[in-house]
Amino acid sequence: MVAMSDLRDFLAALDFGEPRSLLQSGNLVFQSDTLTGEALERVLEAEAKKRLGLETTFFVRTPKEWRALVANNPFPDEAKKDPSHLLVLFLKAAPARKAVDAMQSAIIGPELVRAVGTQAYIVYPNGVGRSRLTNTEKHLGRGTARNWNTILKLADAIEG
Repeated sequence: MVAMSDLRDFLAALDFGEPRSLLQSGNLVFQSDTLTGEALERVLEAEAKKRLGLETTFFVRTPKEWRALVANNPFPDEAKKDPSHLLVLFLKAAPARKAVDAMQSAIIGPELVRAVGTQAYIVYPNGVGRSRLTNTEKHLGRGTARNWNTILKLADAIEG
């Protein structure tokens, strides 16, 4: 466990602009004028290991990508009605159609899944803790999920 203040200090030490954190779940907003995408993720992962002794995976999205993932939500009704049960799973790469099909075929409950780019949108009507789908997310590859409430808070932080 790393304190969010340590993560903000970590970003500042790497000369990233305006480092901010949201909640206690590793959500960071910052500016990078030189690195983006996979190159930025690799730098952050290497530096976190070196400077913090932290082996973790970073999932970076630009403001433009963030706006697109909000706009392209395939479940707008669920987002309005029950945002805490809509999760966005951030992936390192867009999942193969075969992987998405495998995950969808594993659904035995009321969950819904749609992949859009390097994200998967998953609706858990009865909650994540009660779902049998949760363990099948591995079909899509390495990822980290945030609920829609957090997605919108991060959108505000990015725009603010």
